[in-house]
Amino acid sequence: MTASGERGRPVRVALVGLGWAGRSIFWPRLDKHPLYEVTAVVEPDRSIRDRFAGDGSPRVLVHDADLDPATTDLAVVAVPNHLHAPVATRLLHRGIPVFLEKPVCLSVAEADQLAEAERAGGGVLLAGSAAKYRNDVRALHDLAAGLGPIRHIDVAWVRAGGVPDAGGWFTSRRLSGGGALVDLGWHLLDTVGSLLGPVDFEQVVGTVSDDFVNSGSRRASWRRDGEEGTEASGTAPAPGDVGDVEDTARGFLVTDGGVSVALRASWASHEARDITRITVEGRAGTATLTCTFGFSPNRQGSVLTRTGDGVTVEVPLASEPIGAEYARQLDDLRDRLTDPRSRGAGVAQARQTIGVIEQLYASARTAGQRRPLPAGHGAH
Repeated sequence: MTASGERGRPVRVALVGLGWAGRSIFWPRLDKHPLYEVTAVVEPDRSIRDRFAGDGSPRVLVHDADLDPATTDLAVVAVPNHLHAPVATRLLHRGIPVFLEKPVCLSVAEADQLAEAERAGGGVLLAGSAAKYRNDVRALHDLAAGLGPIRHIDVAWVRAGGVPDAGGWFTSRRLSGGGALVDLGWHLLDTVGSLLGPVDFEQVVGTVSDDFVNSGSRRASWRRDGEEGTEASGTAPAPGDVGDVEDTARGFLVTDGGVSVALRASWASHEARDITRITVEGRAGTATLTCTFGFSPNRQGSVLTRTGDGVTVEVPLASEPIGAEYARQLDDLRDRLTDPRSRGAGVAQARQTIGVIEQLYASARTAGQRRPLPAGHGAH
């Protein structure tokens, strides 16, 4: 770490990308955090740069090539999905450490490129999703530790209506890499990984559907990427473009140790509220967390229960403000930045996650070659 990132001094951060995530999630939390000093922001869209620039704001740059490795301790990359790996690769080759929220990459090949850039440039890639920093998820982990060997995990994040930036880059497969599976599913798989530890999945089966992705009424009300510029040069959709990604993905996975995982990620559904539910079944009982990940205002309050021998008991949870997990993630990020064990770990985890996502999509494509039967027309 360079001089300004030494212990006791703020980490000098460059925020790359001023789209919704950059402006709404990372900028306000980095700006207020005592461990960090935002010294530069990078945004190719001039209209967004002009709105952001002002008295007291950090340097506003056009391209990540304008960043100086000698004065940048960490680059927080918050650009559209298809630019995650290319931007991070360039920065890592120049020796600049990078933090990437999900999706870290859109293919195993991109993960391998990031690994090579990390080795060649000397900068470390820090990766992950914020869900595991939630208080309720941490409480679930503690509860699951007392369930004995885990036999099955059921994870689902189902929104009533929450297609992000419907009709924009988020619903373009070329620009996003996928739909709800890449977006919400990455958080779910990361949560599974934190519960099970390092595992390999021997069996992966998946299906996808797109019943709601082009419905204007199902658009996420809490984010408006497309209304404020293109978020990155060349990413704006052409007029009349429609989404070509899934709004729902379902999967069933089995680890090499015989633990099964059922997964569902839905941007929209017939439900009344946006709900995340995680159930962990062990030899000694079952733990279930019902809550809502993310920033949707149409939320389910957090409820954690333990069931054993026919008795269900609710476990008290401390409340926390929406988005607190992102600030908590920053608390941990500085230690990860200086920990030599971080080198290679982020890429390895991302490679495994995107590998599972690729398998789920491959299975879904195979299943999609056979048209589903209408209700009531199954085999008899």
